[in-house]
Amino acid sequence: MKKTFASGNMAIAEGALTAGLKFYAGYPITPSSEIMEYLAEKLPEYGGVLIQMEDEIASINAVIGASWAGAKAMTATSGPGFSLMAEAIGLATITETPLVVVNVMRAGPSTGVPTKTSQSDVLQARWMSHGDYIVPIYSPWSVQEAYDLTIKAFNTAELLRTPVVVLSDAVIAHLWDPLTLMERG
Repeated sequence: MKKTFASGNMAIAEGALTAGLKFYAGYPITPSSEIMEYLAEKLPEYGGVLIQMEDEIASINAVIGASWAGAKAMTATSGPGFSLMAEAIGLATITETPLVVVNVMRAGPSTGVPTKTSQSDVLQARWMSHGDYIVPIYSPWSVQEAYDLTIKAFNTAELLRTPVVVLSDAVIAHLWDPLTLMERG
C-alpha cells in the first residue's frame, strides 16, 4: 500500500493503471481532460498505449477494437462526448466487449457548461440507447472511491463481458484528497 495525495481524475487514472489498463483512446473534453493528460505520461511506463483521437466516436471505436485484440481498454469523456459514444457502447454491449467508459459529468444539454458541475447524465447512462440491456454503472463519491470503483469497473467488465461506466463529476474530478494505492500486479 502507498499513500499519496491526488485529485479524483488522477485517482481514476491510477485505478485504471492498477487494474491493468493497456490502451486508452480519448478526445480531451473538460472536466475529464486530466485523466488523458495523466495517462499520457504514465501509461507508457506500464507498457500501455495512449492515442488522442479526432473525436469521441473514434475514441470509443478504438477502445472497442483494442478490447477485441485482448487489451484492457478505456476512454473518458463528459456529457456531450458520452452522447456521441452511445451507439458504439451499444455495439460493445451486444458483442460482449469488456471496456470502461468514464463520464465526468457537466451540466447542460448540447455542449453543456464545462465549468458547472452536475449529475445530469445518470438517466442517460442507465438508458443509453435503444434495445433491452443494462450496463453496470459505478458512481464515486470521494477520491478514494474514484480509485476503488475504477478498479472494480475493469473487474466487472471482464467478469460480465460488457462495457462498464464510471460516472464522476467536476467536484470529484477536481477534489484533492488523501489516496491509498494498492500494489500493482
